[in-house]
Amino acid sequence: MTYWTLNAIFLIPVAIIAIVAEVVSRRRAGAAATGSLAAHTTAARLSWRAVGLSAVILLILTAVFDNLMIQLGFFGYNPDWISGVFVGVAPLEDFAYPLAAVVLLPALWTIFTPSATTVPVERTRP
Repeated sequence: MTYWTLNAIFLIPVAIIAIVAEVVSRRRAGAAATGSLAAHTTAARLSWRAVGLSAVILLILTAVFDNLMIQLGFFGYNPDWISGVFVGVAPLEDFAYPLAAVVLLPALWTIFTPSATTVPVERTRP
């Protein structure tokens, strides 16, 4: 088994969940645009721009800290199981887990957030 095979076990379900979240997000946006949601509501939306920005930041942090920890000998990788592509001394496979996390968390948040949150409207007494 290679690290890419192990990563696939995690990345394939994450990709499926992200697709489901995108479908849910688009349906909610369509429902809000057509007015089928109650007045004064907001729909949960999946922001790929925010996911991408978070991914860039997390991958940079991963590169810095994983390179540092590998250089200090805290952990290593079996050379027979890696692709041979490195970012510094960290194998490319090492970046799959933070990528999975940065996509999975907002996707699950989008899926499990209620479709609409009613904003309370103040009533005045006559």
